[in-house]
Amino acid sequence: MGALARCAGDVGRFLADDWARRASIRRGATQGGFGDLLTLDDVDRFLTTRALRTPFFRLVQAGQRIAEAAYTRSGRAGSRDVTGIADPAAVASLFEGGATIVLQGLHRWSEPVMRFNRSLELELGHPCQVNAYVTPAGAQGLELHHDPHDVFVLQAFGHKRWEVHPAPRESARPPLDVDVEPGDTIYMPAGTPHAASAQATVSGHLTVGVHVTSWRDVLAGAWTAAAADPSLDDPVPAGWVRDSTGLVDELTDRMRLATERLLLTDASGILADRADRFLSVRAQLARGSIAESASPTEVDDATALRRRPGSVCEIRHRDGSLVLLLGDRRLHLPAWLEPAMRHISESEAFRLGELADVVPDARSRAVLARRLIREGLLTAAPLDPDSGVDRR
Repeated sequence: MGALARCAGDVGRFLADDWARRASIRRGATQGGFGDLLTLDDVDRFLTTRALRTPFFRLVQAGQRIAEAAYTRSGRAGSRDVTGIADPAAVASLFEGGATIVLQGLHRWSEPVMRFNRSLELELGHPCQVNAYVTPAGAQGLELHHDPHDVFVLQAFGHKRWEVHPAPRESARPPLDVDVEPGDTIYMPAGTPHAASAQATVSGHLTVGVHVTSWRDVLAGAWTAAAADPSLDDPVPAGWVRDSTGLVDELTDRMRLATERLLLTDASGILADRADRFLSVRAQLARGSIAESASPTEVDDATALRRRPGSVCEIRHRDGSLVLLLGDRRLHLPAWLEPAMRHISESEAFRLGELADVVPDARSRAVLARRLIREGLLTAAPLDPDSGVDRR
């Protein structure tokens, strides 16, 4: 199941009816819950065995931040002093007393959440971030507030009661008053007032923030391109603040010319540049790459290769060369390698020798494979007998 389906259930219905329009609740959007992303044991392990530091976690109570000094300690790493390290005993004591644990930026340091977040970003085409909120039984949740970005709430364990008011574009209605349980989700467009109230059991949920790119953002990029006209650098005549009457006609003419320039701007190019940036500045998912670098794999036509899980490989043509958008970077290759890269981008697993028809030279095939392994796109790994790849 895709990440968006896990958040919203029926993706087509969600995008048609709810996306950016109204708040919605999904019961059991994910069968089996979100235990693969977060459990209470995960929270315990993060805070007791990993020397987790602020700002990757914090504690709050009754809507107020608890001073970091109350639950962190100092230590040393090599010759350097390190502050803000989680103090497990202090965290446990405050949690028992009603404090909520907030794990921040999980999309940066929890591998399952990183992969989930990457999948959701690619499906939506908008940057996402993930925090987790773990509240002890009987503690009060968040006060009524709203977020400046869209939000998915994914209930991972326990129960929590939510009060969800109409979204800014939603018709007037009474607030939703719902108790969510593992596997349930809530979607709220930006600006939706909501509050979480006390619950009878320990509750843990993931909050996925979606930073939606608006048409205002896209048009701002188009205007930036149109505003490169050097005539716009001409100074406004001296003394205009005392007598602007004579400038009205000139400003009107300049507005008309600016509109014409804006309409002549390459709209496809503006969108392509924005998409290229999106697909080349995401955090890299490259688990295993350091181990492979420590013991480089000998590559030949019999080598089994796989796309690294969560990898991105979008192919573009720019200025006569082939450009690969790999999620966190751009890789420029000779244009003649396009058929090989198409095969690689469309294959989950393959043997290097399969590229012989499009890259006839065995040495060139090996050089390409080693480069893509170094860049984090491919990994050399045994093939699953059920993968459908010819092992001969």
